[in-house]
Amino acid sequence: MWLELDFRSHVPIYLQIIDRIETQIASGELKPGDQLPTVRQLAADLRVNFNTVARAYRLLDEAGLISTQQGRGTYVLGKIQAERAEGLHHAAVEAFVRSFLADAARQGFGPDDVEEISRRMIKRWRAEGTPPQDQEDAAEKPLPQEEE
Repeated sequence: MWLELDFRSHVPIYLQIIDRIETQIASGELKPGDQLPTVRQLAADLRVNFNTVARAYRLLDEAGLISTQQGRGTYVLGKIQAERAEGLHHAAVEAFVRSFLADAARQGFGPDDVEEISRRMIKRWRAEGTPPQDQEDAAEKPLPQEEE
């Protein structure tokens, strides 16, 4: 099981762990009956505190997604329903946007600055089928102007 965490994100690590495991269950990458790493092993692999992983596992257990059996391990219980998967996807996008907006505000950008450029870049993403990559790309292809 591979989990990628963003230690610079404003989303707490235990929530990122929950999100990654839920996403892997929803996508079918983790299937019912699959064994998860022990709390200690995952904490060591991710280089995070044992209690952080224990908290994530406890919340996943309470949600009925995993089951921890003393002395036997932690196992995936079932597949996430489509509605729950969609809700998790929306929650992940919302957390990402909140983090982005908080970073923009800390750097002194206002809502109008962020909204204008975001709209133009999203319009370009839709037109080209891929998100704008970097500043060089932006310099070569000017962003489409917003139609009013």
